[in-house]
Amino acid sequence: MVSSVKGTFDLFYPEVEKWQTIEENARKIFHLFGYTEIRTPILEHTELFVRSVGSETDIVSKEMYTFVDKKGRSLTLRPENTAPAMRSVIEHRLYELPKNQRLYYIGPQFRYERPQKGRYRQFHQIGIELINDRTPYAEFEGIIVAKELLNSLGIGQIKVKLNSVGCPECRPHYVEILRKYLLDREKELCLDCQKRISLNPLRVLDCKVPSCQKIIEEAPTIGSHLCVLCEDHLQKLREYLEESDLFYELDQRLVRGLDYYVKNVFEITSPLLGAQDAVLGGGRYDGLLKSLGGPDLPSFGWALGVERLSLIAQFGEKEKKDVYIAWLGEKGFKVALKLGFLLRGNNIPAILEGEERSLKNSLKRADKLGVNIVVIIGEDEIKGGLLTLKNLKSGEQFAVSLNEVPVFILNGLRS
Repeated sequence: MVSSVKGTFDLFYPEVEKWQTIEENARKIFHLFGYTEIRTPILEHTELFVRSVGSETDIVSKEMYTFVDKKGRSLTLRPENTAPAMRSVIEHRLYELPKNQRLYYIGPQFRYERPQKGRYRQFHQIGIELINDRTPYAEFEGIIVAKELLNSLGIGQIKVKLNSVGCPECRPHYVEILRKYLLDREKELCLDCQKRISLNPLRVLDCKVPSCQKIIEEAPTIGSHLCVLCEDHLQKLREYLEESDLFYELDQRLVRGLDYYVKNVFEITSPLLGAQDAVLGGGRYDGLLKSLGGPDLPSFGWALGVERLSLIAQFGEKEKKDVYIAWLGEKGFKVALKLGFLLRGNNIPAILEGEERSLKNSLKRADKLGVNIVVIIGEDEIKGGLLTLKNLKSGEQFAVSLNEVPVFILNGLRS
């Protein structure tokens, strides 16, 4: 037997219904805020991620699935979706079309990591991108959209964490202060963080290794080193949240794992996930479009992992109106065919099978399929012109004519 690749998984009933609910809720909420969907290829030129994510990041240096194709081109399975979305915005000049300046995506990403609960090598993200808004409202709207989505899935135990990572004007000064501090404690850091000191000290603050936590907690923070513009940008966002009675926590240790972030960043966590509690994260990346050869337009976005979200989402039981059609005899099968078309024409899911079963076995079959309503078509039903509808949950039975079956079901089996 050939099994699935390590770090990947198959998704099927009933778990797939949870994912469908998450995706449906996301699409509804994004539509309310004016976002349109973008679907980018899972294959991109490797250069895209080296230029955007950063050549020294763990993603690019350790985690990407990269290969050379038959023409010698270096291609990569996308490890994240912001860079591909920005590439598409530039390539198709989407920044000129107002309707395409609010984008969302749903799809798989790929990173070579150690598989763990809620984290796989093929993982799925839902995210948004907001192009050409340099005001703090972009971040505010992004947080509101995220909270709306989480609330729609019954996730109320969340915490919004905010910080600023500065900009090209003020961040270099802080980076040097941080680097000096880390060099003094270099031997206490993990091997990866020791390398990060020279490459990008900010990445140390994102380390999850327990031995590095005390050093991170005692590290100098960026707050007192922000320029006036970055400080004002963060303060405005805080005011918007406070005016809307949205609780947040200022976390000056918070950074994002990708090099393109500037100014405000945020993360939403949930205690329901345990130690690795991040549900969703994002921030501003004003220079990204320009660095990829596009116009110098500001941008903002966030992404969440569907695998993690599905672990804590609350899925209320939906009222099912699926129907199993139980039939006896050739005449019964012909009536069942008509009923199947009639039900589906009224958007009522109907399961009809070609193998004849006894009534007892048909009811067992319907129960195994998770169907609540069975329509019985036997000799008595054909003679009397009334079909029998049975509610498997309540045990109630109703006699209904063929053409009235859809209305009767849609009305909740009320006589």
